[in-house]
Amino acid sequence: MHRQELLQLLNNHSTRFMDEAGFVARARAFVEANADCFHRDHWPAHVTGSAWVVSPDRSRVLMMHHRKLGQWFQPGGHADGDADILRVALRETAEETGLETRQVRLLHMEVFDVDVHSIAASEHDPRHEHIDIRFLVEIDDSLPVPGNDESHQVLWVRLNDVSAYNNNRSTWRMTEKTRRMRSHFPLRKTA
Repeated sequence: MHRQELLQLLNNHSTRFMDEAGFVARARAFVEANADCFHRDHWPAHVTGSAWVVSPDRSRVLMMHHRKLGQWFQPGGHADGDADILRVALRETAEETGLETRQVRLLHMEVFDVDVHSIAASEHDPRHEHIDIRFLVEIDDSLPVPGNDESHQVLWVRLNDVSAYNNNRSTWRMTEKTRRMRSHFPLRKTA
């Protein structure tokens, strides 16, 4: 994927959320203006990729307690120069969950959500922004999810409990999108 592919994904993404529409416009302008937008040392911002991970019945999402940031998030990370942001999101999801790539099922080739958020300065990096491109994936919630050293814990959270783990606007927005999906999704029957 080249920068043009990401621009096409952004052009095709529509949202009913005004804040996200603003993020899409900012992301598009940033990617158009910065050929090296996929490099983590591009300041004051760079493109990242993440995945909103849902269970097969869409009743739970996978959250990880990020070791460096001390907060609960969806899996994702830096592109490290890779312009295929979908590949980045899938790779980061597999790495951070500790699962095989084949166990992470992409549900749609389209962008699920776009967010622009600030990252505080650290001893290695100045304050900067992540232009996070998010995709929707599914993982079988009966599989053990070992995680990796980037998180303190990885766990399945019931959709109604997500705000207790992370109540920021972007997580709320993805939760709302999942609720709307559930209304059109037949739930699993239990024996």
